[in-house]
Amino acid sequence: MPNPLRNLTRRLHLPAMFPSVEQQELAYLNAAQSIADLEWRQREIDLGLFRRSSALG
Repeated sequence: MPNPLRNLTRRLHLPAMFPSVEQQELAYLNAAQSIADLEWRQREIDLGLFRRSSALG
């Protein structure tokens, strides 16, 4: 099902206001402070940290 809000933001060229899941994941990984932190963050992403639906609770 198309998301009208996302379509509107694309037309208005406002991607910074609504970053994609991939952009959120990359920013999260880039904020890692160490190799161990990076590995932990990658595991969280692999488990779907940014892909969970808010409707599921």
